[in-house]
Amino acid sequence: MTHARRLTLAHLWLAFAAFAVACVLGVWQMWARSPLPAPLLTANAYFTSVTAHGVAMAYVLTTFMVMGFGYYVAETALGRPLPFPRIAWLAFLVGILGVAMAVVTIFGGTATVLFTFYPPLTASPWFYIGLVLVVAASWAWCGIMIAAMAGWKRENPGRPVPLAMFATVANAVMWLWTTVGVSAELVFQVIPAAFGWNLGIDVGLSRTLFSWTLHAIVYFWLIPSYIAFYTMAPQAAGGRLYSDTMGRLTFILFLIYSLPVGMHHLFMDPQQSNAFKFLQMSLTALVAAPTLLTVFTITASMEIAGRLRGGRGLFGWIAALPWERPMVLATGLAFFMLWFGGGGGLINMSYGMNAMVHNTSWVTAHFHLIFGGTVVIMYFAIAYAIWPTLTGRTPASLKAQRVQLWLWFIGMMVLTLPWHYLGLQGQWRRVATFNYADPIIAAWGPWVLVSFAGGLILLASAGLFIWNLLEFHRARAVAFSALRPLYAVAVHPPARVPAALNGFALWNVLVLVLMIAAYGYPIAQAFWINAPQAIIHRVDGRG
Repeated sequence: MTHARRLTLAHLWLAFAAFAVACVLGVWQMWARSPLPAPLLTANAYFTSVTAHGVAMAYVLTTFMVMGFGYYVAETALGRPLPFPRIAWLAFLVGILGVAMAVVTIFGGTATVLFTFYPPLTASPWFYIGLVLVVAASWAWCGIMIAAMAGWKRENPGRPVPLAMFATVANAVMWLWTTVGVSAELVFQVIPAAFGWNLGIDVGLSRTLFSWTLHAIVYFWLIPSYIAFYTMAPQAAGGRLYSDTMGRLTFILFLIYSLPVGMHHLFMDPQQSNAFKFLQMSLTALVAAPTLLTVFTITASMEIAGRLRGGRGLFGWIAALPWERPMVLATGLAFFMLWFGGGGGLINMSYGMNAMVHNTSWVTAHFHLIFGGTVVIMYFAIAYAIWPTLTGRTPASLKAQRVQLWLWFIGMMVLTLPWHYLGLQGQWRRVATFNYADPIIAAWGPWVLVSFAGGLILLASAGLFIWNLLEFHRARAVAFSALRPLYAVAVHPPARVPAALNGFALWNVLVLVLMIAAYGYPIAQAFWINAPQAIIHRVDGRG
């Protein structure tokens, strides 16, 4: 087994172990907020659980999934050994150390600050340092991905970089850009305050720096799913990718548009002007462009596959698709959830409508439907697709995989649709319990119980997913040569592409211009205003 395959297995098993723990914690939290009496419920236990759940899902599952899948793509799509494997393993160990530090502080009760850790909430400095180590490990991964693509281009001058690798490097470049914000916040503000080295934190500046990272991180999580949409789903369906060029444009647009938009999370904050909030709201609307490109391109790709399989009429190709294949099924379910989640996102990013749903369960529903729904279900499909290559084994049946995917889809819809409704009723988020003796709040109870039922379905799906992966390791071995990964071929495979669609130099310049326009003044003003609008003093290290 090569370094890349061992690295992929190590990263993905760590990611999915964190995912399993987070699912258990998430169900307990819904139990705590329901009318049913929950065990071990205290406010401190609740916010410890919420913090652990958020960190495990948003930082551990995603970062290690992206890194592990990236190592897999770098070797299989480029057909060459992974560069700098020792650095990759060192980064993995650094990431594990960071995760361990965060876990110890969270369950030690010194970091109940949620995964956003907004000041004035303050945690143990070792919690923040642990997160910095995880980010540092991901930076090493970014360097390795860029080096892998550069090495391939030197050996293949003029040839288009395989789309899967081009997208992976786009994600790495975007991640390097977006982590500047949260890293600056932690290193120059939050960690010194947690150690007591400065008098306080400028909360407005801190939240602005975090917004630099806050929305683009969603696309860091999302891009592996889009890689599967473009390079794995058409091949699994038995067809071809409709357009390689549209795929490249999609990942370039994610790089450009996902960064200067985070201030739409601060619409209710007073530190920034309405003009800059409106600017970033307008830029946020452009993020719909790569998603719409993807919906069209992948639908066209699936239609090609369906018609090759004998589909006739306007929609006959849909029934002709091989829905028994997990990658195809997951893609269809992911698109369905993306439609609901994306619609909610349009409301969140609209200046006026955001005020109606700000800090309500609507926001929680949107986030879970996009991330927990569209993103995570494709993580499952990716794992099912690459595990035979990683283990040299193939499952006896795909039925359990299909059942698991359906359970996840059903559970996520049952979980989030009541949250959307309750958010419109004004149900607030980030509280431990509700007083159901209040007649108004009592009316929420049945809907909360429905969401709790959805959480139980998700927990069952998560357990079946782990079981399915373990089944690979117990299944019969097959010839390794038969397990070479296959990526989708475009209808018109490009022999050459313009330099702008085969690298990122031009797009980095454009990102720099947009970031200066969107964040230059909002950040710079903090350094020349004599009396910042919001200063908090250091607390005792507890959230």
